[in-house]
Amino acid sequence: MENTKHMSGIKRQVSAPVKRAPAKAKTKGAAATPARTAAPRAAVASPGWTFFSNHAHVLFCLSADPTMLLRDVAARVGVTERAVLRIVAELEEAGVLQRQREGRRNRYMVIANAPLRHAVEAHCTVGELLAVINRR
Repeated sequence: MENTKHMSGIKRQVSAPVKRAPAKAKTKGAAATPARTAAPRAAVASPGWTFFSNHAHVLFCLSADPTMLLRDVAARVGVTERAVLRIVAELEEAGVLQRQREGRRNRYMVIANAPLRHAVEAHCTVGELLAVINRR
């Protein structure tokens, strides 16, 4: 206890401020990924940015495996399952993806003739993009 402080006529003892260790930065990548995810993560040269959006990454995953669980898509893309649900809903609303129920699972069908949305690449279709990306 150091000084006394007068607040509203009441004397109070004030203790010295406590020094705390700096908070650890959250890590990205395998250390932050739960152990239960079995989907392999793609190698990323630079974790700061990528050429494609998360929407494109989700589309790439579902075009490669139309019955992939959204939990596995989330692990592969590196986002939450809730984010993938939102992205899938937006892709469906944009007419790029269709969901078909098969028992307890979903099958996702890519609408290949849908145009890309930005003016710079609007002359291309989703199918043309996927053809380039899926070529190995």
